[in-house]
Amino acid sequence: MSLFSLFGAVEIGLIFSLVALGVYISFRLLRFPDLTVDGSFPLGGAVCAILISTGTNPWLATLAATAAGAVAGLITGWLNVKLKIMDLLASILMMIALYSINLRVMGGPNVPLINDTTVFTLLQPEGMADYVARPLILLLIVVLAKLALDWFFATERGLAIRATGSNARMARAQGVNTGAMVLLGMAISNALVGLAGALFAQTQGGADISMGIGTIVIGLAAVIVGESILPSRRIVWATLAVVVGAIVYRFFIAAALNSDFIGLKAQDLNLVTALLVTVALVIPQLKRKLASRKA
Repeated sequence: MSLFSLFGAVEIGLIFSLVALGVYISFRLLRFPDLTVDGSFPLGGAVCAILISTGTNPWLATLAATAAGAVAGLITGWLNVKLKIMDLLASILMMIALYSINLRVMGGPNVPLINDTTVFTLLQPEGMADYVARPLILLLIVVLAKLALDWFFATERGLAIRATGSNARMARAQGVNTGAMVLLGMAISNALVGLAGALFAQTQGGADISMGIGTIVIGLAAVIVGESILPSRRIVWATLAVVVGAIVYRFFIAAALNSDFIGLKAQDLNLVTALLVTVALVIPQLKRKLASRKA
């Protein structure tokens, strides 16, 4: 693998680590199977791209994209909490609706950002190559997001969200408004996904309606791989595991697709993802079987 491909894998891995953090909140903390991610990721990219292309400050555009993702997650939670629609079905309905919404936002299937100013061009140090600067900038953003989540989920409200996912009946008995916690958790989850979509659009030179396909699978893969590498119940280590899992996942994908010996091509991405997730799911089971035999 070339140095350029390595930096590229780290760059994409860092972007999808934000997606993985969002998926971790919904799937692991809230126990909410959320497929909204496949719609809120391109929503963040669409909002950010259309605003930047019309002259909006890149920081404001990125913030607006994050807010748009939060609104999408909030609506999914509202469908479940207020209208009593099953969680999985509510997220599917929102994902389907977002496809049309994203087309409306962009006014077409894609919005290019070839020569527009982005947050990366604003922050890129003079004399540093863009393929080196982007991963460093993304690393800073991911670290700040991780630290913010670690702090929040140690607060009273954050603990209430975790309690809602662990045992909603017990949480209600302790006076927790579980419905409000689901809404808040879903908003935070998809806000991170929207932010990832905005950053992805700015690094890839535009937003496209198809950029969200398979996002939830990538997020789940990162979570599963990360938990296999760093198994822990503590939130600080769990969020770190998710970030590491996203980077490792993209590294293996890049290594597989760039290997002449294996002969895989870009169209084999989903196949490699499925195999990698399968291996990550089987390894813990094998470890438990080996441990039980030794005992």
